[in-house]
Amino acid sequence: MSAPLLSVEDLRVSFPTPAGRVEVVRGLSFDLGRERLGIVGESGSGKSMTGRAILRLVRAPGQVTAKRMEFEGIEIQSLSERRMHDLRGARISMIMQDPKFSLNPVMTVGRQIAEALQAHERPGRRATRARVLEMLDAVRINEPERVAKMYPHEISGGMGQRVMIAMMLIPRPSLLIADEPTSALDVSVQAQVLDLIDELVRDHGMGLILISHDLNLVSRYCDRIMVMNAGRVVESCAAADLHRAQHPYTRGLLAAVPRMHETRGTLPVLDRSDWSGT
Repeated sequence: MSAPLLSVEDLRVSFPTPAGRVEVVRGLSFDLGRERLGIVGESGSGKSMTGRAILRLVRAPGQVTAKRMEFEGIEIQSLSERRMHDLRGARISMIMQDPKFSLNPVMTVGRQIAEALQAHERPGRRATRARVLEMLDAVRINEPERVAKMYPHEISGGMGQRVMIAMMLIPRPSLLIADEPTSALDVSVQAQVLDLIDELVRDHGMGLILISHDLNLVSRYCDRIMVMNAGRVVESCAAADLHRAQHPYTRGLLAAVPRMHETRGTLPVLDRSDWSGT
């Protein structure tokens, strides 16, 4: 059996409060190969904080500890900030929720994608331009040469997210963390963006962590699912077995999803008395 791409054991993230430190991620452990893992749960369940902790993006006064957090056999926690900078982006990339807050408004699209490449490699000007245009074409943007000269305010939200995907994938990382990558997009383009991420992950043999609150979406695009509540993983299963979930929290989330041909008068609400949820 091959070694995992990412191995996390007893990950904990905490922040100070007047009543003492509060853990927002509590004892999370998992191994990830070159597969697609979905992390789902309500807002505040610790999903996004898990992704940020892996990339060491949790700043003081936040505190991150783990018994082990290895990526490609390297212990992430022991790396210097400079070595972590080399790893972040080049080997592990993260797509954030809203491109409007991730793209620099005073730089052209092409220059920003090129900068993401040049932060980790030193190709010549001609090679950089070729890689940028190739990446824009790979994320299905028509007329890449024209779009490369545009500014973020001149492109749509869906195109902006495609540009972000191009920026994150141009260094050819081994692991992609996608944090609610379609939450700011219209429903009409959400499936297109997710299909694109899925295709690129498969074609490049990458590992994927897809963070979302949408159970059906994650089950469609992932191999495995971890369900989080109040900082803990309450259930893990194969995506194909999600409909057979046993934990009352997971079953409650599934029951609360509206159906295309809804016959229920009201949608059920989570009964948190069934478990020690918050």
